[in-house]
Amino acid sequence: MALGNHSTVTEFVLLGLSADPKTQILLFVLFLMIYLQTLMGNLMMLLVIRTDSHLHTPMYFFLSHLSFLDLCFSSATIPKMLENLLSQRKIISVKGCLAQVFFVFDAGGTEACLLSVMAYDRYVAICHPLLYDQKMTNKLCKGLVWGSWGLGFLDAFVNILLAMSLDFCGDQSIPHYSCELPSLFPLSCSDVSTNFTVMLCSSLLHALVTCVLIVFSYTLIVSTILSITSSSGRSKTFFTCFSHLTAVLLFYGSAFLRYFMLNSGSPLELISSVQYSVVTPLVNPLIYSLKNNEVKAAVRRTFRKHVQYFR
Repeated sequence: MALGNHSTVTEFVLLGLSADPKTQILLFVLFLMIYLQTLMGNLMMLLVIRTDSHLHTPMYFFLSHLSFLDLCFSSATIPKMLENLLSQRKIISVKGCLAQVFFVFDAGGTEACLLSVMAYDRYVAICHPLLYDQKMTNKLCKGLVWGSWGLGFLDAFVNILLAMSLDFCGDQSIPHYSCELPSLFPLSCSDVSTNFTVMLCSSLLHALVTCVLIVFSYTLIVSTILSITSSSGRSKTFFTCFSHLTAVLLFYGSAFLRYFMLNSGSPLELISSVQYSVVTPLVNPLIYSLKNNEVKAAVRRTFRKHVQYFR
């Protein structure tokens, strides 16, 4: 659909996190460091998983897609935020804003699906360990991953298609550091009731289905863990799920606050957005590596391999 309907307003002003120039410089340095660490951490995970044959398993196949997704997620918002922190005119074009909305929605929806897929993988590994290789086949793993990407894309496409028909006029200011769908509705002089309903229903359905799958998987996992007689065995089995549970709580908690609370431009709203679009992609590689001996051993092997190569 063409963007010809947006003749009244051609750009928006992103008010960002602070109007104070000194604070903006500090925020620029902070978010630049976060972005570079996010890139390094997720690229390291992708490199290690790809090059180390010990990690060519379904769990790490899913984790490699999560790392790539986190790279896309952070790159959709942080570079523009960094540009605006150093710019006097903190603007973004309507086309650029809609593109950012699409990529944020797509990445968020895909990550929700992928986290539920990873919960199912942990369920099979813990509750049916002897059948793990038979159940988690290469074909099934690829189907689950591409299904996650497809559902995320479909969800984003439907919402952005409706958003492209909106007319924007009057106030151009977005009380945010990036473009997100809830922030655009108050700026439109069109009827946004359909857009809001579709966003709410698709987000609720997406969140509800994936949450139910995760809760159901972990209910069965906890039941299995409690049936283990050895306390050391219970602890070891629990820690195999700890990383994934932490990632789930970080992502779902902050995303829920952002998309199911009133669009007020409140500090809590900004904090929740920073949490799921900036902090979560940063900490996911740390969560999955610091508590995982397999990943730490693979990092050491990969590092030694590359050191020997350059000698």
